[in-house]
Amino acid sequence: MRVTALKFIAPFFGFCLLALPAVLSAADRPNIVLIITDDLGFSDIGPYGGEIDTPHLDQLAADGLRFRQFYNTAKCSQTRATMLSGRYYPEVSFTGQHRNSVTFAETLRTAGYKTLMSGKWHLLGEPTQQGFDRYFGHLAGAVNFFNGESTKGYDTFRLDGEPYEIPEGFYATDAMTDHALMFLDEEIPESSDQPFLLYLAYNAPHYPLHAKQADVEKYLGRYDMGWDELRKARYQRQQELGIIGENAVLSERPPEVPAWDTISDELRREHNLTMATYAAMIDCVDQNIGRVIDRLKARDEFDNTIFIFLSDNGGCPFQRTRSPTREEMLMPWTAESYWTYDEGWAHASNTPFRWYKQNQHEGGISSPFIMHWPDGLGGKRGRIVDGPGHLIDVAPTLYELAGATYPETYAGADIAPLRGQSLMPIIKGKSTGGSRELWQFFGGNRALRHGDWKISWQKNIKQWELYNIVKDRSETNDLAKSMPAKLAEMIARYDALDHDIADNAPEVAAINIGQE
Repeated sequence: MRVTALKFIAPFFGFCLLALPAVLSAADRPNIVLIITDDLGFSDIGPYGGEIDTPHLDQLAADGLRFRQFYNTAKCSQTRATMLSGRYYPEVSFTGQHRNSVTFAETLRTAGYKTLMSGKWHLLGEPTQQGFDRYFGHLAGAVNFFNGESTKGYDTFRLDGEPYEIPEGFYATDAMTDHALMFLDEEIPESSDQPFLLYLAYNAPHYPLHAKQADVEKYLGRYDMGWDELRKARYQRQQELGIIGENAVLSERPPEVPAWDTISDELRREHNLTMATYAAMIDCVDQNIGRVIDRLKARDEFDNTIFIFLSDNGGCPFQRTRSPTREEMLMPWTAESYWTYDEGWAHASNTPFRWYKQNQHEGGISSPFIMHWPDGLGGKRGRIVDGPGHLIDVAPTLYELAGATYPETYAGADIAPLRGQSLMPIIKGKSTGGSRELWQFFGGNRALRHGDWKISWQKNIKQWELYNIVKDRSETNDLAKSMPAKLAEMIARYDALDHDIADNAPEVAAINIGQE
């Protein structure tokens, strides 16, 4: 019965979106700038407790709003397929005979938007084949920030569907912004009333940890205190900011992470360098967001532009530094270097939560989410929305704000209903969003959120955990043994939704597996 109910609910919500009147004139419709970062943890930026200098994100949050609970999928490609479609990634196909979904670029372009993208794609096909009028960036999961090569050794940068030759002085984050601003100037004359979508998908701070020398040197020495003290400092700021609930405690350091005061001076110097580089990459992203803001203000378009900022997953714990980087102590502002950071700093990035990228505990799936729109959000500036929201909600939110109609068919294919819902009722205080089910899965790790409750399964532990996520956001008090009936109910909910998603999965999905 649960599967049947789900299959009726999703089409009904899709019908509601189809019924939205597209009454906004071109001049009234907002521009949209959607910014996603790569492997950035919940606490890394200033509005979420971080010490890294992010003045432009700080200002967007101060003048807009932040979500306290917003979920990604804990993994790069899966997040992108989910966000672009408004559906869970296993059931998404954008191309060919298996197409059952549309990207938000396709829907918004049909509604009259100019659609622009710069950055990481990491899905099958190319952006210009899937709704974007202009594209610059790379198709892979990770690249060398200085020479543009995929970390798997192939050329991956494209400009409007054609291979792009990397010039001297290249740095990926800056180049992504350069082309985004170029597209704006070339495609949207300042006299034009046509609204635009700019999807800006920065690859930073994903490994390899590459940053410009001046940015790295700015942070050298800032992390001498180590990850234990950094987590405490971030947690204290989070409490002061109110960005975590009153019941979110600081989770304990896991056994795989050594206490900072037990490691050698040599290792501390290395860890200081890698965290300084990671911070520098985030600092550079913020600098580039400032460039976009400045250009829109100069064009008198800032006030009617929706900014959304989020991350694709939690901090990444994988130690993948390549030889001879460590042996020769290659500096991270050189293309020959290949640094990563590991569990200690990832645990700090995801403060106050447990686990990391790829895991479905809060540390892996909790994203910062900032929204800014002076002309349209209303309400108190700088407010915190409790949520919860999910990536499946991004596309429906954009459609509502743009007055766009979600299609039943596209390019000759039947389009499946949306799974997500607009976030605007939650933002306007008309809904808590807490009664629905939110499904999570990657690589054997899984979770389900429903109301105040969440179950999580860690593949290495191989048993369900149960948490009252409202009272215990940090997942420190497993109630599975003391509340077996609630656990059974939540498992049944997960299985029903999981089976429904599997029933809707195409033979060829949109995600680009294996190109991480």
